Amino acid sequence: MKIDIYFILTIAVTVILILGLLIYFFQHKFFFQPEKLAPDFKFAYDNLKAEEKTVETEPGAKINYLHFLVDHPKGVVIYLKGNTKSIKGWGKFAIDFTRLGYEVIMMDYRGFGKSTGKRTVEAMKRDSQFIYDIAKKEYSEDKIIVYGRSLGSGFAARLAAKNNPRMLILTSPLYSLLRTIHRYLPFMPAKPFLRYNIPTFHYLKNVLCPIKIIHGSDDNLVPIKTAIDLSEINPKLTRLYVILGAGHINIHQFEEYHRVMEEIFEERKVFIDMDKTSMNESHRKN
Repeated sequence: MKIDIYFILTIAVTVILILGLLIYFFQHKFFFQPEKLAPDFKFAYDNLKAEEKTVETEPGAKINYLHFLVDHPKGVVIYLKGNTKSIKGWGKFAIDFTRLGYEVIMMDYRGFGKSTGKRTVEAMKRDSQFIYDIAKKEYSEDKIIVYGRSLGSGFAARLAAKNNPRMLILTSPLYSLLRTIHRYLPFMPAKPFLRYNIPTFHYLKNVLCPIKIIHGSDDNLVPIKTAIDLSEINPKLTRLYVILGAGHINIHQFEEYHRVMEEIFEERKVFIDMDKTSMNESHRKN
């Protein structure tokens, strides 16, 4: 029985095209899982003081955000959240920074919470920069820390690359949405069909501030290898923290995560005289 190679190629191309069209038209449902809030919804959190604000970043687009306040702030954290729900639920994570003396600005992406406007990657980039510029009116950049979690890591990395914040912190970061698709569809040439690529790895090349990456060792959604690969892009400025046993959505439930956060924000600078260490020693030497 002869194998018709042209028939097989036709079937393969057809399957790829069908999958490509599905990726193109439905990727927004996979990458973004928003929760919408009524315009009169009132935010309320225990042990947190927050002001709700809404700004028009461009005609037809209004971005809703929360500004969590502290007395005598040391600086501000711009928090770029993950791809689910709204700042209604994400707001409780602000306590991880307010307890350290930092205010927090947390925005909802377009179509999330009370934010409006057509959602595209370029529009979301503009929105995050708009919020950063608002923070700059109140804080000098050496007081601004950019934090991105999961999907928000790409937007956070871009902000750090385009501006001069004090520090960039990425928790459970994505390498890129393209790599995410390739993980599940390794045979699929997805790039031509991708509308929402956010290349965290690309932005990290141009970041000039310290980069801190926090990742769970048991993250099954975004494997730890992703964090290792990202840490090697700009190694002189990057430090990787691995939270043993932590997954993707529960990393904040590990005590070590909060110990790491304290270490990062305290920024203890220790001088080490490398001439008095084993750094230049080799096992091959006598």
